Formats: sequence, C-alpha cells, structure tokens
Amino acid sequence: MIFRQLFDPQSSTYTYLLADEATREALLIDPVFEQARRDAALVDELGLGLKWTLETHVHADHVTAAWLLREKLGSRIGSSKAGGADGADRYLQAGDRVEFGKHHLKALATPGHTNGCMTYVLDDQSAAFTGDALLIRGCGRTDFQQGDARVLFRSVREQIFALPERCLLYPGHDYRGLTVTSVGEEKLYNPRLGEAVGEGDFVGYMTHLGLPHPKQMEAAVPANLKCGKPIHQTAQEPEWAPLTYTFAGIWEVQPHWLEEHLREVQIVDVREPAEFNGPLGHVPGAALIPLARLSHEAQTLSKSKPIVAVCRSGARSAQATVLLGKAGFDKVANLSGGMLRWRAQRFAVEGGTE
Repeated sequence: MIFRQLFDPQSSTYTYLLADEATREALLIDPVFEQARRDAALVDELGLGLKWTLETHVHADHVTAAWLLREKLGSRIGSSKAGGADGADRYLQAGDRVEFGKHHLKALATPGHTNGCMTYVLDDQSAAFTGDALLIRGCGRTDFQQGDARVLFRSVREQIFALPERCLLYPGHDYRGLTVTSVGEEKLYNPRLGEAVGEGDFVGYMTHLGLPHPKQMEAAVPANLKCGKPIHQTAQEPEWAPLTYTFAGIWEVQPHWLEEHLREVQIVDVREPAEFNGPLGHVPGAALIPLARLSHEAQTLSKSKPIVAVCRSGARSAQATVLLGKAGFDKVANLSGGMLRWRAQRFAVEGGTE
C-alpha cells in the first residue's frame, strides 16, 4: 500500500494519502483547501486515481479541500452522517467500509469533540486515523460544536482503545512536530485519557482548559458544512509561482519560495514607516508603500513583473492584493503569514532586531 502523511503549516493539520499499489485507487483523509493544488499534484505524480476524500469531522480550524478536489479530480466526498454537512456523496455511519482497490477503511463513530467525529481504521487494524478525537498525548477540545467530555472519554476508551495495542494512530493535528503514536502508547502515557485516568478526572480537566476559539472558526465551520464549496469560483491558477488559493479568495506565496526568488519579483511592504523600520525589519529589497497610499502609488509598480505584498501578519497585505488586482495587476500574491512567519523561519531581513 502507498501511504503519505502530509502537513499544512498554517493550521498544523495532517492530511493522509492512502492508495492500493495494484489498482492505483487512492483516498485522502482531511484534505486542506489551501493545499488542494499540492495534493492533486502528488496524486498525479504517483499515477493514482483519487476515489475518495474523507472527513474525520466538521473542522473549525481550516476549510476542507473536498469540494475543490471533486471538481478537479472527480473524487467523491465521504462525511459522517451525524456531522450535518451538505454536499457529500456518501454519508457514513459506524461500521461502514470505504474501499480503495483491495483495501478498505472501516468507520468508527467517535463523537465527543464534535457530534460527527469518525475514526477510520485500516482493514488489517495496523493503523487508524483519529482526527481530533485522540491526539498524540492529548485529545480534541469539547467546549464547542456539540462537544461533550463524557462522550469523548467513552469514545476513546470503547472504540479507539479497543483496537490492538500495536495499531498505529495518526492524528488530525499536532503542534509539536510529532507524527504518529500507537494504541499501546496512549493507554500508558496519555495524561488525559490513559488507562489510569477516571472519567470524572477527564471531565474536570476538559472543563477547565480555557482555550480561545480557533481563529478561522467563523469562516471554517460554515464552509465545511458545505464540504468546502467556496462562495465564489476559484480563480484560474497562476503559473509564475507555486501559489495557494485561500478560501477568502487570496493567492498566497510561502516564505521559502520568496526567499529563493527575491530578485524575480517586486516586494511591496504595506505597513507604516515605523513598522517597516521597526523590530521585525523588512524583506530585503522591499519597497515601502503603506496600504493607505497604495491605490495612489500603484502606477509606480511594473505590471510585467510579479508583485508579492507583505505586512506584519498577512492581513493588510491580503487587502493590498485585492486593491492591486482592481488596478490591473494580474501577477500578485500575498506573503503567507507576513513578517511574523518570515522572521520565525529565520530568513534574512534588512533592519530589525534579533
């Protein structure tokens, strides 16, 4: 069997590609909207036919690429019947099987993080994909989207922990760079759900987490209830860089690509002068045009050379790409994550402080 674990750095989401080597039939678990182009390219390079995209639940931290991939590759969408999403091709319940070649995944109902959470177990029980129900040494939160700590406790104990101890568990997210665990490990070492922890202790722990809601929740949940179908049709894909298209309709370029192609683009920093010369510094060679002046000074830019807009976090520069598009610039992208991500990845800056 072909297996790949893919990662979206923006939301720390894992996407899983599984395929049968003989038939080349494949499926993706939890694809991310901004990574649809990457995933489609991998499917093509490996000579696979994408048969299914499967959702472990209705996500609150990213938008699914299920609809985009169905449009692009003809795959079908599988989603939990209890999740309430519209637009899926098949609504799954506990015990259902999703086949790809000679292999299949079996769906387990593991609610508690949300009503519609599902865990998908490989046919030989060597691996399971738990979404947010069980994370590595942790679990999904239970304070929104019909979350229920007691239900989650029983889901993990009665469904996931009932799998063989050797069964590898692949989570929907990890924020520390961990990639895989096992049933045996989590029974011993999970501080929330290990076998030594009682249900009352778990409920008390989850009740007092006090976490803020995910940043993308207000946009992600409604979009995922429509299987990721965007309000507006996706624009034609540019060819001047490996861009990703956000659900908000913005083309973005990643810092590592820009660092390697600084001389091939125009870099427009739309922050204020104090920020441009402040602690974060600025991308080498960037031109300062504050957002408030951009419409008036756009004529100073070349329409033949691509433009990358930059700000502190990527919010103002996203607006700048819209303004530049209206001004007739067709090769424009936003720097994903802005100067905060640029500095976090330790790329060179002009000015700034250590």
